[in-house]
Amino acid sequence: MSNSLSRQLRTTLFYALRTAFRLTPMSQATRDRLRQRFLDTRGHWVPEGPKGKAPTGELPRRPYVRSDERAIGYVPYEKGELPDPLPATLVAFYLPQFHTIPENDEWWGKGFTEWRNVTRALPQFEGHYQPKLPGDLGFYDLRNVEVMHEQARLAREYGISAFCFYFYWFGGKTLLETPLRNWLNDKSIDLKFCLCWANEKWTRTWDGRGDEILIDQKHSPEDDIAFIEHVAEYMRDPRYLRVDGKPMLVVYRPGLFPDMAASATRWRAWCAEHGIGEIHLAYVRSFETPEPRDLKFDSSIQFPPNGTSLRSQTASLRLLNPHYAGEALDWRDLSTSPQADKGARNQFPGVTPCWDNEPRRPGRSRTLLHSSPRRYRDWLADRISGNAAAQGFDLVFINAWNEWAEGAMLEPDARLGYANLRATRDALNLSAREPKAPQRSEGSTHAVIHAWYPEVLQEILATLSTTTLTWRLLVTTTHALENEVRDVLAHSGMEFKLLTLENRGRDILPFLVAAESLLESGVDFALKLHTKRSPHRKDGDTWRRDLVSKLAGTGQAETAVSILRSRPNVGMIAPAGHVIGLDTYWGANRTSTKALAQRLGLPDIDAEGTTFASGSMFWVRLDAVRPILDAHLLPGEFETEDGQIDGTLAHAMERMFKHSVENAGYEVLALTDDQGVVTPGAPSTDRYPHAGPG
Repeated sequence: MSNSLSRQLRTTLFYALRTAFRLTPMSQATRDRLRQRFLDTRGHWVPEGPKGKAPTGELPRRPYVRSDERAIGYVPYEKGELPDPLPATLVAFYLPQFHTIPENDEWWGKGFTEWRNVTRALPQFEGHYQPKLPGDLGFYDLRNVEVMHEQARLAREYGISAFCFYFYWFGGKTLLETPLRNWLNDKSIDLKFCLCWANEKWTRTWDGRGDEILIDQKHSPEDDIAFIEHVAEYMRDPRYLRVDGKPMLVVYRPGLFPDMAASATRWRAWCAEHGIGEIHLAYVRSFETPEPRDLKFDSSIQFPPNGTSLRSQTASLRLLNPHYAGEALDWRDLSTSPQADKGARNQFPGVTPCWDNEPRRPGRSRTLLHSSPRRYRDWLADRISGNAAAQGFDLVFINAWNEWAEGAMLEPDARLGYANLRATRDALNLSAREPKAPQRSEGSTHAVIHAWYPEVLQEILATLSTTTLTWRLLVTTTHALENEVRDVLAHSGMEFKLLTLENRGRDILPFLVAAESLLESGVDFALKLHTKRSPHRKDGDTWRRDLVSKLAGTGQAETAVSILRSRPNVGMIAPAGHVIGLDTYWGANRTSTKALAQRLGLPDIDAEGTTFASGSMFWVRLDAVRPILDAHLLPGEFETEDGQIDGTLAHAMERMFKHSVENAGYEVLALTDDQGVVTPGAPSTDRYPHAGPG
């Protein structure tokens, strides 16, 4: 059947064939092989997925000045402690295609390395982080062995025990072997390693599919022997990774061998006869999922996101490129996918911190949304703690150390720095500790105050001083006001830290920066205040004083702290009378608020009866706003201060805090004037005195 068939007819035929395929009994190996053959020859028959929303005239929210801005949650290099012994051996897949070779010069143009793919990427929709640019290691050349020394040092410091190098062998010809040879020859590089034979053919599509083959595989019994003889030199190195004393050799695509079991038997016999001894054979569960024993293998390795079924997010995208034909999926589904089962025998768990292959497939990428270093940390800690009991081995694989063109990397990047590496170290520390009940702070109480009006700051501090609490203040302000605000704080007698930021995002952006810092420091909850005056309104001072007194007045603050310490299910305490209906008080923020909810991975916020805390002052449990913080927004996305009274990202975010808290599973309460506590409930029908409907 030719490619001239109409799209509709091909789609109908595709679904009919898929149904028949699923109903036909066959072995898993046969199923995998037939599926791959179809994708190679009839991949264009796969129906197109849902489309995002094309631009409709409003200015898209995206960086316009630079692509290497540091996001909220950027982590600099920092030394830290690791548990001893480590609770797991973390093995990161490693891509060597960061140096030139003659073959790539011929196929892709002179001077080609993976960096060319990385830097050509563009964002395809709002919130699409592209290009992903390297941080402290820069655009390195792996022919320089000092680069690999630095990579090995960082890996050790942050808890990575070994690299699994992709190894490229094509019927006796190797590609991209120079970095691995340098590693083998430099015995001072102190990190374990193993090999993964990436045994796909190389094609123009970067995924081993398609008809335009650049270099093909030549599997045969003779090639099996030549291959094992070549890699034996690596397996003899004392740094080579071993499982139960056996060198570990990994195969990426066993289904591409004519007879994988026969090849495995040849390898084992050769190693036994030539002084290597027994070997541990593993394959990557990327495209095939047979039982290892059926291949004469010892184990398999999970390789997310491959082999997983994730929820589509494509239809909700706000496109920058109206012709975008890729798909967006939900990264958060990975930790609950079938491939993440911890109880499977002979299967090493795998995780990935993030994924987006836009550089490899411009405009047609597979992008996983809503990943974050903290979510990756929690997932990795779970895999570590569950692995030893299920397997008897302690290996956990990470995809990957430096897959920049697939958006899967632990190496520091320009946007978040060392966040993924710190998350890796934190996961090891979490897994090594004995389970403990959550610790609630009984000492100081934290308040985040944005100070734009120093004279109002004095008033707020005076209110806090009337309470019986010991305050620790994190105060944010602009560079221009730093000295004046510092003087006010110094005269207060309270413990404080002053953080100066660019004047953008009103009180909202400064709070997100402060909240990120407090959350990472282990702070449980905090009070959010700001020196609100609303000069466009006559009742601005009255509005602020009512908010502050209900949250921090004598007895009010103590009541809030008591609730938050004794009731861990409470995520927010707002001032009564200021929790108002969103439907009535959208203002000019409907479109941007709904888009922001999608960006944060929260449900649609256009539900009848939804409320928000007007004035953006409240007590909040920081874990309850993790969906907001884990989005790692860029400061440059927030508008600079220009007297706006509505319609900014800050105004949209004001409507998001309560939504985030409730969708994180927490309860929202409100404090009344007499220290009473109420549930805000449905929106009041009374007119809110401090804002008009809109």
